Amino acid sequence: MSRYIALRLLQAIGVLWAAYTVSFLVLYALPGDPARLLAGPDATDVTAAQLDTLRAQFGLDKPLVVQYVEHLGALLRGDLGTSLPTGRPVAELIGEAIPSTLQIAALGLLLAVIVGGGLALAATFTRHRGLGQLLLALPPIGVAVPGFWFALLLIQWFSFGIPLFPAVGNQSFASVVLPAITLALPTGATIAQLLSKSLVTTLREPYIDTAWAKGAGPGRVHLRHALRNAALPALTVTGLIVGQLLSGTVVTETVFSRPGLGRVTATAVAQQDIPVVQGIVLFAAAVFVVTNLLVDLVYPLLDPRIVIRKRRLPRVRVAATAGASR
Repeated sequence: MSRYIALRLLQAIGVLWAAYTVSFLVLYALPGDPARLLAGPDATDVTAAQLDTLRAQFGLDKPLVVQYVEHLGALLRGDLGTSLPTGRPVAELIGEAIPSTLQIAALGLLLAVIVGGGLALAATFTRHRGLGQLLLALPPIGVAVPGFWFALLLIQWFSFGIPLFPAVGNQSFASVVLPAITLALPTGATIAQLLSKSLVTTLREPYIDTAWAKGAGPGRVHLRHALRNAALPALTVTGLIVGQLLSGTVVTETVFSRPGLGRVTATAVAQQDIPVVQGIVLFAAAVFVVTNLLVDLVYPLLDPRIVIRKRRLPRVRVAATAGASR
């Protein structure tokens, strides 16, 4: 187990380094001059000497390799850098934005798991063929619906039509509901689509027929026997979806005019604020890595055979090698 955790940590470091490097190169490849953006909207009146001074002040005049090494060294010391337009520490900006984003992301993930899992169970549990086919057709529609269009529909229905929830802002829990539902739609549809297909396949396995032959009821067969094994692929996708939720907040927070990581990211990209964008990319990569590590640790709880296979695999190889040599 210690070797497994060590390998996962090395992979995590590699993912973080790759995310940092790719974001650094992509941001510097964007058209535009960061010095002119720093000069403000009246950059047309700024002289070339003033622009050179700004570049020297923020280290933008140095070669790309030198800037990369300096930023990477600062990152290893725990310094995410300073925002170019505002002069505030990047860690402070991200820390202020996390609570608002975490609210809608956590509630959206909870709704997605409940609705997506419930829809998959209902579609495979019902004995009415037509109803089952209808329920199975809903997840692809949910995946195909654009998030911003669905958000505008929710605002039209539940903010203007029936004034139940505020359309913009972050004043109370009510303002979290519509953004969370917007994030939950594609996420829940993905979970429902994958879990339903996995359940359909699992319910055809021989051990399910054995459970029926022993007198197990439909609820016991679905929840105790089929769901436990069918949940593994959905669990894997749920770990990947966490990163999707963070990226989805860019559109969602913009539509609902909410503060958060999404708004900070959109502003930083527009201003070519390289330290802020890199800090957010590293944070998202860290969340992704930690989530997938937790998912890997949950696997043996659902299926102990995973650990058994990993332990027996070297012995099987040794035995096969010995047999071949004889």
